[in-house]
Amino acid sequence: MSDELERKYEVEIQTSEDKQKISKELKAELQDSGMMDEKGKLKLKGVSPKMLKRMKQEYVDCPVLKENTQFIQCFVCPNFQSRVMGKVFCKGDPLK
Repeated sequence: MSDELERKYEVEIQTSEDKQKISKELKAELQDSGMMDEKGKLKLKGVSPKMLKRMKQEYVDCPVLKENTQFIQCFVCPNFQSRVMGKVFCKGDPLK
């Protein structure tokens, strides 16, 4: 038995010069789960402000949603397993 995570996809993380906009739905979800305060400031445990700033400029071509998705959305997705050397390990399960 290997120690590797069960994953369907390894998705390359892309970078944009522009900040990626967070959708209203995602903001509400983040606020409900305590990862964002009322003012819209992200509070992710174990993520430094410098890394957070970088994450806001990143996106992935999501294999589940079949569209470009902001990395923050990918990070909080139940399919997200790990971020390793510029790639995201994704379980690839269908989302509700």
